[in-house]
Amino acid sequence: MKTALAAREDPPFAAIKARQQKTWASGDFSVIGGTLQIVGETLCEALDLRAGERVLDVAAGSGNAALAAARRWCNVTATDYVPELLERARERAAAERLPMTIEVADAEALPFATGSFDVVTSTFGVMFAPDQPRAADEMLRVVRRGGRIGMANWTPQGFIGRLFKVIGGHLPPPAGLSSPARWGDRDRLKEWFGAEAAAIRTTLVNFMFRYRNADHWLEVFRETYGPTLKAFEALDNGGKRALETDIRTLLAEFNISKGDDLVVPSEYLEIVIVKR
Repeated sequence: MKTALAAREDPPFAAIKARQQKTWASGDFSVIGGTLQIVGETLCEALDLRAGERVLDVAAGSGNAALAAARRWCNVTATDYVPELLERARERAAAERLPMTIEVADAEALPFATGSFDVVTSTFGVMFAPDQPRAADEMLRVVRRGGRIGMANWTPQGFIGRLFKVIGGHLPPPAGLSSPARWGDRDRLKEWFGAEAAAIRTTLVNFMFRYRNADHWLEVFRETYGPTLKAFEALDNGGKRALETDIRTLLAEFNISKGDDLVVPSEYLEIVIVKR
């Protein structure tokens, strides 16, 4: 019979995270991440951020939510476990002359004292942590009582959630690893955060991917988005063609443009949690 600790270490999260770090360090996520900046801005408004608040951005990537909070004169710490992503956040903060602390940190083991922050944020970041309950616990731990947690997470039924399924159909994830899109499920959030939440507010929002056409989207995502880049790299020529065909089919299903360009709504859940 497995002990509780042994069960928690199955699947092998350390090995999975090492692989994830290489995936996200490949390409240049900031090319796509920059197009998502509006999500960080609207999340900060939903959180009603106030100047001087201590804000931690978890799995910050190239810094969208962190930069949005810094523009509102908050005291911001941006963290990620991929140093290459944080370099882009550092460059962007320097370019805008925004003071910000940037620190390499694992979302599942945040190196901060309990109750250190007024607000914790994450936009399409913490949802990729392999040990999902542990990451949720850490976000709750470092925010003070009465503080807020704000997230933007892709939903299972939205475009990116469906893209995860398409990629997984060609290149299955490690056994036992849960889909990141579970973070976009209201019931799952209540399970993870409900016991310590005074309130959980969720709003379904669409982010619009706007590209010249499907060829342009594929070019950008194959070259800069780690999960897509690595999926194509891992497949043989036949597998590459099959994956591309399935992605094109998905793009065509979601495209709402009446012209030659590509406009793809991708549903995400905007979340504001108030800690009890």
